[in-house]
Formats: sequence, C-alpha cells, structure tokens
Amino acid sequence: MRKMKEPAFKRAEPDARRQSLIEACARVLGRAGAAGASVRAIAQEAGVSPGLVNHYFDGVDALVAAAYAHVDGMVTGALDKAVGDAGPDARDRLDAFVTASFAPDIADRHLLATWVAFWGLVTARPDIARQHDEQYAGFRERLEGLLAGCGVPASELRRAAIAVTALVDGLWLELCLSPGCFAVEEASGIARRFLDTIVPPRPA
Repeated sequence: MRKMKEPAFKRAEPDARRQSLIEACARVLGRAGAAGASVRAIAQEAGVSPGLVNHYFDGVDALVAAAYAHVDGMVTGALDKAVGDAGPDARDRLDAFVTASFAPDIADRHLLATWVAFWGLVTARPDIARQHDEQYAGFRERLEGLLAGCGVPASELRRAAIAVTALVDGLWLELCLSPGCFAVEEASGIARRFLDTIVPPRPA
C-alpha cells in the first residue's frame, strides 16, 4: 500500500513558526531596543511560550542575528524590485535604486528604530558587526554595478558609490525623523541632481 504524502501545510508549519519569531523579534527591537529584546518579550510578542524560542534558535543572540538578516532582506528586495520595475535603461535603473529608499515603507520611523537597535549592537557583537559590513558592502556593490552601467569609470566607482550611499542615508534618516521637513519628491530630486554630477550624460 502506497504511503500517503505528508500534507504540505504540516511541513511548512516549522518554517512559518520560525518566521513569526523573527518578525516578532524585529518588532520588539524597534519598540524596546536591544536591551528589551529578551526571550520572554519576543515570545509574548509572537504569542508563544519562551521554550519555543529556544526550540527554533540557539538563544536570543541567534534570533536577533536572524532578524537582522530578515530586515536587510526586506529592504534589499524592495530596492531590487524598484530596479526591475524601472525597465532596461541603465540610468532609469540607477535612479530607481537610489530613490527607492525614500518610499514610505522604507523611510519609516518604525523601521529606523529597528535599524538603530541593530546598529547599537555593532560594537558589542562581532557577528552583528560582520552582518553590518556585509550589508553595507552588498548595497555598495549593487550601486557600483549600476553606476558602471551608466558609464562611470572603474577608477571612480568605489568613491562614487560611497558618496551616493552617504547622501541616500542622510536623506533617508531625515525623512524618517522629520518627515515634515521635506517631501519624498524633494529627496528624490536632490539625489538625482547629485547623480547628474557623477554620471556621464545620456547619449543624444
């Protein structure tokens, strides 16, 4: 007699529970900071017992690291989607990547609070410091590729990417902290004008 396959939803349940804990951890970090991200607080946020946290993760430090990777993945996915939606033109794709950080779902106070909690751990936890370095390097690498596609010389790519990243980070931070100071459209316009100074003009 043929053995029936296990229902797909049963196989998916552990992954779903693990993901719910990661998302709960990110919310707790944004609300209470790293100091408030205890196993008990995260379990309460997720609506599960503290023992379930330890079942899926080797302590709260591992869960925080997984939450960092999750949040970074969400932002990276949003940026990559913006580039994909921009079409084949190299400059349009560069503009989309740079200005996507100003979209409401990324320039968000709650997301900023979560990032601040992660950044506060950089000096205390080598694994978080490593994740931060990898995240920054990945962003810059994607940006360098887009700049190269627009004709920026290889000798200038690294410094150009650092400069653009610093501008984007500054505008993003102010949009999160003081959204009434300037509009998303103004931030995007400032970024595009800066790109005009480092990217060769489009062919006539």
